[in-house]
Amino acid sequence: MLKGLRRTIEVMNEDPSVRVVMISSSVPKVFCAGADLKERRLMSPEEVRHFVNTLRSTFLSLEALHAPTIAVVEGVALGGGLELALSCDLRICGGDAVFAMPETALAIIPGAGGTQRLPRLVGKTLAKELIFTGRKFHSEDALEMGLVNYCVPAGEAYSKALEIARDISQKGPLAVRMAKIAINKGMEMDLSSGMQVEEDCYERVLNSKDRLEGLAAFADKRKPAYNGE
Repeated sequence: MLKGLRRTIEVMNEDPSVRVVMISSSVPKVFCAGADLKERRLMSPEEVRHFVNTLRSTFLSLEALHAPTIAVVEGVALGGGLELALSCDLRICGGDAVFAMPETALAIIPGAGGTQRLPRLVGKTLAKELIFTGRKFHSEDALEMGLVNYCVPAGEAYSKALEIARDISQKGPLAVRMAKIAINKGMEMDLSSGMQVEEDCYERVLNSKDRLEGLAAFADKRKPAYNGE
């Protein structure tokens, strides 16, 4: 699955026509349950290290994908499964979703970005509690703490994510890409440096054909036809 995900990310990153990416599971009641612990038990420390490093780099590639990404979470998202969801830009969950970072119960820590992305999303104190205890929490808790953008009735997360994806896809694709870069890079900097990143990204859209098309469509009271240029 990991190899397939890596190949798919590479293909999408080379395709400028990709405007939004949705990640969902074909397995009922499971978004991603994390590592196979029976398999893990048979692996040497070096094999585990290689696997986790590959997982970490894959999720970094997903996070850096030029198009916005939406995790569609129905059922459980545990360990690496939750780290996969955290690597996406947006998260939509169904009412039966269950989340956890259970690694400390196995005497390890989250190794694919969980210790870094979770506190940036929900705050340091809450992230410490969730990681230290490994406790499970449910969809309404995830919404309250800001982990997910929307919580909908079980089985409806895909439809909600598709609604959001369609809304995003109608916007200027270059503008959406630049907004993603400005936000992601700016969050890792002080305000002054972040403002410079925003200025640089704005410069990219200022000279675009899409910007002129947007102004023309507004004046003509019609829907714009953006092509990402």
